[in-house]
Amino acid sequence: MKKINISILIITLVCSFITIMGELDRGLVIILKDSSIILTASLPYIVNKLFKVKLNDGVICVWLIFIFLAHYMGVTLEFYNKWEGFDKIVHTFSGVLTAYTGMLFLPKGISKIWFKILFIISFSALCAFAWETFEFVCNLLVGGDAQRVAETGVTDTMMDMIVAFMGASLFSIGYYVKEKIKN
Repeated sequence: MKKINISILIITLVCSFITIMGELDRGLVIILKDSSIILTASLPYIVNKLFKVKLNDGVICVWLIFIFLAHYMGVTLEFYNKWEGFDKIVHTFSGVLTAYTGMLFLPKGISKIWFKILFIISFSALCAFAWETFEFVCNLLVGGDAQRVAETGVTDTMMDMIVAFMGASLFSIGYYVKEKIKN
């Protein structure tokens, strides 16, 4: 898993570097926006070093895939603007990924499958809420309209959270089936 994570990290960073080099004439804001992927992709490794914790390789893999899709493809390559459904695909996938992460954080000793599923879905919903709150605060602080409020009101934000919930629910169905087969 470590080799897969390093491969995803290298692919993300190389793709980003190539993109940044092609945009040097577009201005500092664009360069900083595209360069921020270096920090976000490296964040799990920074957390491991700074806080002396060992993040699960699965969590790191989930993070790197999400950053590649959401940050590199969505923001840097502007898929969010070029392909209407891309945002909903990424948010659905984020629901699956955060549900997987929630599964890794399940409290030990819990045997009730419905509690586990509720925990997984709640964890994912909290992540979706935190992300939409982050976007909202960024919009307030630096301007912009990442949530497309001017265009859709709250519809875009709500749909993002709903499709993330749907992704987490799909993951939870798979988790339920796997647990039932195992027992």
